[in-house]
Amino acid sequence: MMKKSTSERKKATQKVSIGQDWSVINTNAAGIDLGSREHWVAVPAGRAAENVRRFGTTTPELEAMAEWFKQCQVTHVAMEATGVYWIAVYQLLERRGLQVLLVNARQIKNVSGRKSDMLDCQWIQRLHTYGLLGGSFRPADAYCVVRSLVRYREELIAGRTTQVQHMQKALLQMNLQLRVVLSDICGESGLAIIEAILKGQRDPVTLASLAHRRVKSSRQEIAQALVGDYRSEHLFVLKMGWELYHNYQDKINQCELAVAEALERLPERANLQERPLPDKPKGKKIDEALRQSLYRKVGVDLTAIESVGTTVALTVITEVGPELTRFATEKHFCSWLGLSPEHRITGGKILSSHTRRVVNRLSDALRLAASCLEHSAGALGGYYRRMKRKLGAPQAITATAHKLARIIYRMLKYGEAYVRQGLEDYERKTREESIRRLKRAATAMGYDLTERQPLAQVVS
Repeated sequence: MMKKSTSERKKATQKVSIGQDWSVINTNAAGIDLGSREHWVAVPAGRAAENVRRFGTTTPELEAMAEWFKQCQVTHVAMEATGVYWIAVYQLLERRGLQVLLVNARQIKNVSGRKSDMLDCQWIQRLHTYGLLGGSFRPADAYCVVRSLVRYREELIAGRTTQVQHMQKALLQMNLQLRVVLSDICGESGLAIIEAILKGQRDPVTLASLAHRRVKSSRQEIAQALVGDYRSEHLFVLKMGWELYHNYQDKINQCELAVAEALERLPERANLQERPLPDKPKGKKIDEALRQSLYRKVGVDLTAIESVGTTVALTVITEVGPELTRFATEKHFCSWLGLSPEHRITGGKILSSHTRRVVNRLSDALRLAASCLEHSAGALGGYYRRMKRKLGAPQAITATAHKLARIIYRMLKYGEAYVRQGLEDYERKTREESIRRLKRAATAMGYDLTERQPLAQVVS
């Protein structure tokens, strides 16, 4: 067999060069490379004297960008999800009627030789023209409003928690063992005692009398725990933490009111007169007003699921909304959450099946809900414990969160109500499946497997 010459190999390479056989999907596509100080924009060739332009980040500059798109007859725009710089551009272009595609940087960053902003925007425009970019999921704008408020509320709660830690440290440095006799130093009793200390009260008996009558520790135990070394520097830290704690609590209350108002502005999906809200699940401490509001906005009662309360249900509606049409199947939804295995296969052999690392607040909420199922008497609790025995706690939490995500997907997409399965029914079905699996394995090896009566029945 004769080898091809160098010129013949070059001609063969030119025939299969990239771009010659690609089919154009979006003829009116543009690409944007975002930055903190400037944005580089590319439009199809021939639409303007220069098909690449630089715009600033101010609102007038963004308005000029939108007008230039209109002059160039651009209808589709693709951009990278870079920090928070994309938000203002995305919202402005979306209001102008353009179809904006937010692209994960992983789809673009591994292209060698394209490191300048001018080349990046041209490459994004070219990929979008041939339909080679997949957009990131973003819920409707009305749900993004609630999402921003809920996320800010979480940041306020984290700030409040930091102040609680400062107060705990200051108390320990003064050897005031308040955390030993009280389950929560920021409860009614703890805050009353700390306030009295900051006002100058040092008598342990008087301080102990401020504890609520339902506190399990005796007044004598509380008084002994409040004998300490009251140093000025630690009292100053305690005072700052106490004041900031109340400031954070006040802002959290204001944020919760804003969240409630934003929730009321969302479209209704269930009429309480036609579809009454089911009874509250037994044993759950739930804000009934928030539960009712979420039911009207989602159309199903997500709190009927074990370990799913109003906080997780609120996270669902703010992070993905009630419409899951962007996810073709529940597998796509779980993959987006990072809860499904990511198989790495080479030569037909699976090298790894770990889940993909993602930053997703809904995924974190579902994992937290799954970890609360360890002592549940339902089927989900039985599933978690079985996975824990088989895989260990971390992987069991992920597997149970995956199951919760599939349940939520079916409820939202098909409007199905959650039917709780009992533990006995779940264990019976699990045992029957294990028997069928053993019979198939025995048959494959040429054996017949027969069931034997339990030993207790034989003895009787």
